[in-house]
Amino acid sequence: MQIILIIIGLGLFLGLIYGPGIWVQRVFKKYSSPDDLFDGTGGELANYLLEELKIKNVTVEQTDPGQDHYDPVEKVVRLSPDIYSGKSLTAITVAAHEVGHVMQHVSGSKLFNLRLSMVRIAQVAEKMGSAAIIAMPVVALITRSPAVSGLIFGLGIAGIALGTLVHFITLPVELDASFNRALPMLKSGKYISESQSRHARVILKAAAYTYVAGSLANLFNLFRWIRILKR
Repeated sequence: MQIILIIIGLGLFLGLIYGPGIWVQRVFKKYSSPDDLFDGTGGELANYLLEELKIKNVTVEQTDPGQDHYDPVEKVVRLSPDIYSGKSLTAITVAAHEVGHVMQHVSGSKLFNLRLSMVRIAQVAEKMGSAAIIAMPVVALITRSPAVSGLIFGLGIAGIALGTLVHFITLPVELDASFNRALPMLKSGKYISESQSRHARVILKAAAYTYVAGSLANLFNLFRWIRILKR
């Protein structure tokens, strides 16, 4: 009985960690077919929306699969091949979502700027945290001091935890880009029909929750390091 409960608990835990990511991929795939719903591609729509918004210093380019994002430093909207060249509802909706992030940047959104600042800090902190964890056994062997080892361990976990926190803070930024920016643009410009807007909402929700999946994966990685180091 105890083994069954452990298996069920493990299944629920893994479902919580990996379930959101699987759901996001299924949603994107579902609305990627058929791929001829629109005259223009996601990349063309992104360029057109930027022109309509009179934003001239942001470009649109193709990137690796699954890496759709807006780079506020380089001022580039990067879309994966299926989005950049696709004519599906997913392609159109995700392209508009990334332009929504451009709108946040241009308008000086406080949430967007907070996320941007925290991401920069978290990137450095995560690298330092990973380095601290890797170095901890060596430091412990050299110093033979539990206090020093504990300090290194704490710094390492804190660095990784900060990255997880940033992912959670990112969610309201993503929801704003989806439902306060992208969807109104698509509807007011009549790029999608009223019936399509219901499905577009599902896609936009999935686009926003990609960061929830990322934060849960980071959380799992954090627990894994804690368990390894406790040994």
